[in-house]
Amino acid sequence: MAQLPSGHLAMRALKQGGVDHLFTLSGAHIFPLYDGCRYEDVRLVDVRHEQTAAFGAEGLAKLTRQPQVAAVTAGPGVTNAMSAIAAAQVGRSPLLIIGGRAPLGTWGQGSLQEIDHVPFVAPLTKFAATAETPESVAATAQDALRIAGTPQRGPTFVDVPMDVIFSPAGEETVPGWRTSEPFAVDLDEVESAAGHLRDADRPVIIGGTDVWFGGAWEALGHLAERLHAPVLLNGMGRGCLPPDHELAFQFARGAALKGADLVLAVGTPLDFRLAHGRFGEANVIHLADHPEGLAQHVELAAGVGGDLVAALTALAGAVDGDGAQRRAWVDQLRDAERAKHEDEAHLLEAEAAPIHPVRVYGELRRVLDADAVVICDGGDFVSFAGRYISSRQPGRWLDPGPYGCLGTGMGYAIAARLAHPGAQVCVLLGDGAAGFSLMDVDSLVRHNLPVVMVCGNNGIWGLEKFPMQQIYDGWDIAADLQPGLRYEEVVKALGGAGETVEKAADIGPALDRAFASGVPYLVNVLTDPTIPYPRGSSSAA
Repeated sequence: MAQLPSGHLAMRALKQGGVDHLFTLSGAHIFPLYDGCRYEDVRLVDVRHEQTAAFGAEGLAKLTRQPQVAAVTAGPGVTNAMSAIAAAQVGRSPLLIIGGRAPLGTWGQGSLQEIDHVPFVAPLTKFAATAETPESVAATAQDALRIAGTPQRGPTFVDVPMDVIFSPAGEETVPGWRTSEPFAVDLDEVESAAGHLRDADRPVIIGGTDVWFGGAWEALGHLAERLHAPVLLNGMGRGCLPPDHELAFQFARGAALKGADLVLAVGTPLDFRLAHGRFGEANVIHLADHPEGLAQHVELAAGVGGDLVAALTALAGAVDGDGAQRRAWVDQLRDAERAKHEDEAHLLEAEAAPIHPVRVYGELRRVLDADAVVICDGGDFVSFAGRYISSRQPGRWLDPGPYGCLGTGMGYAIAARLAHPGAQVCVLLGDGAAGFSLMDVDSLVRHNLPVVMVCGNNGIWGLEKFPMQQIYDGWDIAADLQPGLRYEEVVKALGGAGETVEKAADIGPALDRAFASGVPYLVNVLTDPTIPYPRGSSSAA
């Protein structure tokens, strides 16, 4: 069998696992991986910051429902990727990070960027290891990829010493790809959950990211229709029920969770976004794609851990059809939804100066296609997006997830354009978030990946300024940015285009120009700095 550098063979092993892209920032420690991409038909996507590389891979994993890979150099390359690793751990994204590593032969002698990554990466990953022999590199990388994509999904890490990754190994060291089977559901658990569903008069279903990852959106819709139960969606669950479906709700979330006698949470953790699973007197049923994903911090009426399609299908077959009480419940919520929408509709057309942030979404709703990919990177500005922008197809919404890390925008934008080359890609940025990754517009330009960026520029850290003023009787500090900054000039300097908008009437024409431009284009909208997103007193509420 032919001998090839072990790094090249690693790419062959990953290609067998479905990897078609490698996100990276160039580093000598990982050159053989690049050589492997050349021969194994893997597209190399190089960026300006390792954070973007890692978030690019994580974003592509979310969009494709397949584990994806970023390769970073030793030391600071790995530490710069740590935020994405943490986001993938909290959000359960199937991400593999391959790190360079100082040579094994001189370990402990102070080589460039010599640091042992595994001890500080391991607490955030499902699997973390050093491949210490050329013969182990391909198999270790492929094992890490498989583990990342097996429920509960999450990040994995492999580093390879520089002298090992350049050393040859035999082609026989590349194992054949083995698929992982979904975790089987326990039918007794299903029957327990079905019993509570049959008894509920005011059930609510919440569908989250793993409904998308598990390919379970049709099964979710079938169960909802069988129960005649209202559905709320979060994370990448957005779009898993069309927004015009009679059981889909967006504005009546508070009324639904407050009035429910049973909450069925499917494929989403019971975290701060869902009041930590505490919904008054309502019974709570939790469905996760693995038993380890079931909530332990709240008393559950029932929990089912396993393949979500199988669990939802079995539940639909075990529950009664809808009744008069459930129909009255849905009608009640529809009235609340309609009233809330009517009460806030004027904001979508507001002509106020400075511009009300909701007006931006009034214009975006007009121009976004049904299959548009919407990316959120920010605080207050993108919180409005979650309220006013609906996903009409599954898998077309990307936000930072429960970890809440800013700076995901450019990596996610690259991923979205690669995954959906013919669709609109719209990145919604707060002006604070823009400061984390806007230099990677250069990567969009170099790789010919046009996207539209809309920056809600209010010159403050809104997610901090308003709560601080509440706590400290109107006082705040470290919450102001320079007002009116021309972020589009950065985009222009890097080869894109853009413009600043100061009048509400100019938003729509600017968006039309942006989507028609065929280049990375930033619409920099100066919004009213006195308007907070309405939320509880705690930013974690």
